[in-house]
Amino acid sequence: MSAPSPMEISLQNPQDKEIPDQNGVIAVDSAPSPSLPHDKVLVSVEVSLKPSSTARIDDVRSAVERMLEKRSLSYTDGPVPVPPDDQFLTENVQRICICDTDEWVQNHEILLFWQVKPVVHVFQLSEEGACEDVSGDGQPSTFNEWILPAKEFDGMWESLIYESGLKQRLLRYAASALLFTEKGVNPFLVSWNRIVLLHGPPGTGKTSLCKALAQKLSIRFNSRYPQCQLIEVNAHSLFSKWFSESGKLVAKLFQKIQEMVEEENNLVFVLIDEVESLAAARKAALSGSEPSDSIRVVNALLTQLDKLKSAPNVIILTTSNITAAIDIAFVDRADIKAYVGPPTLQARYEILRSCLQELIRTGILSNFEDCESLMLPNYGSLKEKLNMPEVQDARTLHMCKLLLETAEACEGLSGRSLRKLPFLGHAALASPYGCDPSKFLSTMIDTARRERSELPD
Repeated sequence: MSAPSPMEISLQNPQDKEIPDQNGVIAVDSAPSPSLPHDKVLVSVEVSLKPSSTARIDDVRSAVERMLEKRSLSYTDGPVPVPPDDQFLTENVQRICICDTDEWVQNHEILLFWQVKPVVHVFQLSEEGACEDVSGDGQPSTFNEWILPAKEFDGMWESLIYESGLKQRLLRYAASALLFTEKGVNPFLVSWNRIVLLHGPPGTGKTSLCKALAQKLSIRFNSRYPQCQLIEVNAHSLFSKWFSESGKLVAKLFQKIQEMVEEENNLVFVLIDEVESLAAARKAALSGSEPSDSIRVVNALLTQLDKLKSAPNVIILTTSNITAAIDIAFVDRADIKAYVGPPTLQARYEILRSCLQELIRTGILSNFEDCESLMLPNYGSLKEKLNMPEVQDARTLHMCKLLLETAEACEGLSGRSLRKLPFLGHAALASPYGCDPSKFLSTMIDTARRERSELPD
């Protein structure tokens, strides 16, 4: 039985008058007592164990559930302090984090404790790192492998900022794909392939999003699949210098993947980056502009993907910078084809806000008193704060305006470039020590304009 999706709602009290708002969040038209049954929103609570912990996952889950019952506080995304008086949790738990409340909370509302049914996911990060496939025939490695959840990808999901709903859409898709397979839905009547295609310009974080999604799903479904692996295919290594060998290399790679998925408790994610190098359009090959070996590679890839359809515990994650170059038969097999474009103004603001908060946390930006306590508002509440200057801290208000101006100056930059911008801005400072955030942001605006001027036409 797969773990419940954090997006489900459990209806337990039909007598209450339910008022769905425009976002689908259900409110109850009376102040229900915590002791009475009522509608519950399922919210994921992720619990990371210390590397030294040997506690049973079920014991930790029960202890965290008891702790949350006593907590009686509102639910918002972010860390929950481990109670210092709970010896079992302090000895075993590294951090507790509430996730996905933004799926339900709109217009600055909050989820109260009696509205929430926490779904606790306990996991321990693997510290092994990537392992390369070593072939003995002189060919380069065809894939890298990680045991999930991996320390290398810890925090990656939270750091990725996209248009509203993209990450939740991918989570919901994966939950449905695994559930349909688990329940034995007839694939001849309802078709799904468990293939995701993310496409868009370079630098938008498509590969990182795939890795982060695999990491997140390995945590969310660990009660059903205690073992998880991520296989990153080195697509370029599958093209052999020997004519007609490339198709055989594809078949050999997928044979190894097939052996992994035969273990029913193992959830396998296969990441094919820049899939256009494998699934090049056969139309181009037939016209003579591509070698005939490309046709064999595409045919071999499609054949192997069709074979994996019968395995319930595999999800194929693919990315492409040139969607038009991909064979239409591959595109048609993808269940989700999501465009990942350059960040919007809101996304740029949020990315830069997270960068600035990190530089303040580490002390690189400091010159204000109580600089560590400076918390910049998110984009959703930015307009509200800018329209109420008389009740705002003047320092925070000034910072908000500068940060918004910086985000506006970054139009056209990729997410990858945005993450580099704070470093480049800091490197442009005459005195890199003890710089205050306002001066730093002014330098970042100049740096962003320079970076934009250097973009190719």
